[in-house]
Amino acid sequence: MTNSDRDRLHADHLPPVLPIRPFSKPVTGRVRVPGSKSITNRALILSALSRGRTVIHNPLFSEDTRIMMDALRVLGFELKTDQPGSAIEITGNAGRVPTNGATLDIGNSGTSARFLTAFCCLAESGTFKIDGVEQMRHRPISGLVDALKAAGAQIEMAPTGGFPLEIRSCGLRGGQVWVDATGSSQALSALLMVAPCARTGLQIHLSDTRVRRPYVDMTLAMMREFGIPSQAISTSEDAFLVRPGVTYSLDTDTYAVESDASAASYFLALPAAVGGDLQIEDLKLNGLQGDASFARIIRDLGCEMNEPADGVRIARSRTDSPLSGVTFDFFQISDTFLTLAALAPLLQGSTTITGIAHTRKQETDRVSAVATELRKLGQEVVESEDALTIHPRPLREATVDTYDDHRIAMSFSILGCHDLHGDGRAWMAIRNPSTCAKTFPSFFQKLEDLRQES
Repeated sequence: MTNSDRDRLHADHLPPVLPIRPFSKPVTGRVRVPGSKSITNRALILSALSRGRTVIHNPLFSEDTRIMMDALRVLGFELKTDQPGSAIEITGNAGRVPTNGATLDIGNSGTSARFLTAFCCLAESGTFKIDGVEQMRHRPISGLVDALKAAGAQIEMAPTGGFPLEIRSCGLRGGQVWVDATGSSQALSALLMVAPCARTGLQIHLSDTRVRRPYVDMTLAMMREFGIPSQAISTSEDAFLVRPGVTYSLDTDTYAVESDASAASYFLALPAAVGGDLQIEDLKLNGLQGDASFARIIRDLGCEMNEPADGVRIARSRTDSPLSGVTFDFFQISDTFLTLAALAPLLQGSTTITGIAHTRKQETDRVSAVATELRKLGQEVVESEDALTIHPRPLREATVDTYDDHRIAMSFSILGCHDLHGDGRAWMAIRNPSTCAKTFPSFFQKLEDLRQES
């Protein structure tokens, strides 16, 4: 494959409908996924809150992170990018917002929406307007807004209870607040990150303890990495206390971002779909990201999994026994449920996925969308508010609609790599594949590279 051919598979150049070419041979080799979106956007916020210059290495350059970077520039931060060198340099302002008002476009980036809402409340004065695409106006924000108001913020939501928001900022007083973070743990993470900059610190109580803790633990770990001492943060099952009087500051001026575990889930599933032996480079099962535990789900299906020094390896021979369906609660790692759902037609026996009701309010209603597309492919699917049960049936050809959701595009593409007809003919196509630009612009390039090399 020439460089020109590969460039056509970058998100910027993809056709409206992309046929997925199956793997006629088992996958083999190694693949590296981009830096974590979740860590990159947290690192950007924490760097802006820090004192002085920070260089972020291995960041994700994608639609979601560019939205965050563009917003920080509008807010007055000096930010330089070096995409070939995989680095972002940002000069922080020690917990202060440089500008006295701004209008921010957060697109359909839930992470940016919640983090920037809390961030703008730190400004001592000014009016900040935040809005995004139509779908963003239906995503949950009221729990975070109510908590910020209790901490002294002045925020006006749209009559629908969401975006657009108008913040008349006067800094954050702090004190005790209650937050419902069941719809999105990002609400809790947003409060935690700004808490050290509140005048009296912040005591955060959970109105419901069913929160996706891996992302909260990631936030707390990164706060400590950015200089907040452990003794300044107290945690329990239903409350968090962040004491005032401390300032974000890295010991060094560099921060390295882990490879994205959510993005890795597609390649962890690829040997299950096509057979073979694939190593995902630099993926850490014991790192900051809970989604890395998806590798263990693939192992439980019947694949071989091990951890060499520089990543995670998944292997499966096509002569092995059929892989078995599983039942798994995805509440804590819900970004990866779509990967297993798309793989389910190839498994022996039913697969039941639970803990996913909150994903109905993400980029799209993910539960309904996945059920619809699996039925289009000939599968029997039982859908409830919080769960899907998939009973494998013979697959049939179809074009998968993506609902402007990057994870639908990428997860179903892994199923499309299965050689349904046994002769390498494409049997699945993906509509609007360029939606992968949200978190993984080079996804289809990397998938085709592996197909060519196998």
